[in-house]
Formats: sequence, structure tokens, C-alpha cells
Amino acid sequence: MTLKQTPLNAAHRAMGAKMVDFGGWDMPVNYGSQIDEHHKVRNDCGMFDVCHMRVVDIKGNGVRAFLRYLLANNADKITLPGKALYSAMLRPDGGVIDDLIIYFMTEQWFRVVVNAGTADKDIAWMREQAATASPQLSITSRDDLAMVAIQGPNARSKVWQVLPRTRTATEGLQNFQAADCGEYFIARTGYTGEDGFEVMLPKEKVEAFWQALNQAGIPPIGLGARDTLRLEAGMNLYGQDMDESISPLEAGMAWTVDLKSERDFIGKAALLANPPTRKLVGLVLLDRGVLRGHQKVVTAHGDGEITSGSFSPTLEKSIALARVPNAVQIGDAVQVSIRDKLLAAQVVKYPFARNGKGLI
Repeated sequence: MTLKQTPLNAAHRAMGAKMVDFGGWDMPVNYGSQIDEHHKVRNDCGMFDVCHMRVVDIKGNGVRAFLRYLLANNADKITLPGKALYSAMLRPDGGVIDDLIIYFMTEQWFRVVVNAGTADKDIAWMREQAATASPQLSITSRDDLAMVAIQGPNARSKVWQVLPRTRTATEGLQNFQAADCGEYFIARTGYTGEDGFEVMLPKEKVEAFWQALNQAGIPPIGLGARDTLRLEAGMNLYGQDMDESISPLEAGMAWTVDLKSERDFIGKAALLANPPTRKLVGLVLLDRGVLRGHQKVVTAHGDGEITSGSFSPTLEKSIALARVPNAVQIGDAVQVSIRDKLLAAQVVKYPFARNGKGLI
């Protein structure tokens, strides 16, 4: 199978990246030391190729009403132009089709960013629902756009060095807000638990932008550090922490599900009819070893399973997200089955680290 390539593929190789197959994409896992890349983002800043993510524009009369029905979170929460909302699209049975971010720009234009591995499925689902509920809407995959994430405490100031004309429009942005700056759509969002921007721009201009960021002192960061950063920040990864077989209420996403308003949405009836019996918690390993996905978690209330696990460079401990029975509480002692041995771990409240600091 031929792997898909982002417009930055040649740039990664020129920078010495180790490339891997990531869901059918040829992507950089690191450019040297994954640990160093992780610390660079926590303490300074780094840049990520996220061109494989898909930008989708939904336009026309009635976009808000359509999203109110399509998403588990309530699109009515975002009324300020540029404001973003994290949500999930659910199946009728309550399983998670994908997690995504929507941006309100005008009442006739909402922008959506979906995951790479589910993009085609997501867009097909949106169009299928719109054909019945809102046939007047246009749902456009913006294949002409690329995306780069610049993350870390110094990320914004260095982006302004490269794009000084965008500073006026973006300096006042709060977290989860975006500004449309002509060729550049700049959002104060990210997947690391650090401050920074995600920048969407024309695909043909992304390599020059990448090189300019690098010349401003921003190193490239691979998928390896991206994963440890998002895990420390307690952020879900689709396909590991949730998927179509998992309710968002059992995936640590209850805060993104609006069951209080009277509006109906796809999957609402199933969520109400099937209260969660499991929940997502954080784990810290007390013994020597490394926590990994699919390892069994033994608790006094029944078994659970690790969904994401890794060594935490910030805490210098092994950490994980795990789905466990509801009765398990923060502070509980549990055991994790690693290579036929039961190792001691403790249930903790995540996130594990954010804004450059460990929280555990």
C-alpha cells in the first residue's frame, strides 16, 4: 500500500526525521530524541505537521440547527465569531464516530476539524445526515488547506515573528478562539496541554511557512512526543481511548455531552437509556515497568483495561488512561498485568501535566 504524504514530507526527510506508517500516512515519529522533543514543547515550543487532519467547511442557512442535532455538545454555546467547541459525533447507539473541533465564524459558516483516520467516514456521515435534515447546506472538504501546530509557552511570540501582520488579530484570542486572517486561519488550540496556535493556510505555502518557523528557532516535533504530550495532558486519542463501540460517557468525555438542554441529538436516547458502568481514570505505576494500551487493570471492583499508556518524560513515571468500573475511586490501589506479573499502580485524577508542570 502506498502511504499518503503531507506537503511537508520532503521537509521532514531533509530534517532527518524517522518516518513511520501512521494510519496510512507517512509521518515523522521523531527527529532524534523523542524525550528532548517532549521537553522542548513543555519548556519552550515546537512545531507539528498536522496537515493530515481534515478541515471541513459547512455553509448555508441553518448550519447551527444542523450542528445542534449532529453533535453531542451544544453548538448554541458558541456565539462569538471565532469561538471553538470540542465535541463528538455519535452513532444512534451512542458510540463515538469521531471527536472534533468546530469553529463558529458566521451563522452561515462553521468550520470543523476532524481526525485524519476518520475524515472520509466523518464527511460521509455529515452529508448523509444533512441530506435528510438540512439539504440546503454545503459540506466542503478543504483539501486546499494545510495545518501546522505550534505549541509551547513561547509558541505565540515566535509565530508573531514569522507572521507579524497577524499579531493584531490574534493577540487577544482566548483559549479555543480563532481569527480569520486572510490566508491564515489561526486558532488558539492544540493537543499538548500547552499554549500555542494551530495555523491553517494554503497547501502550496505550508513548506515555506514551516521553514520560516524553523529559522525563527522552532524545532520540528514528531508523533512520538505528540503522543506523550497529549497523554500527560489527559487528552483522548481516537481509536485508543474511544471509538464507535464506546459511549463518550465511558471515555472521559461527559463534559462534552450536553444532556441538560431539551434539544435532541443523534445518540441522545441511547445515552439516556444506557447509563455508564465504566469511567476513564488516570493511573501512575508504582513498580518498575511501562504501562501500555490493552493491559488488564485489576481492581477491587472488577477488571478494567488501559486505553493509552506510556512513560511520562515530565513526571519521569509510567502513566496511563484506563477504563475501569464506576466504583473505582481516585487514590485506590490497583494492579496492572504486565508480562504475566501484577504490578502496583495508583488511580489518580488526570491531567498529569500541563503548562510546563507536572500535576501529580
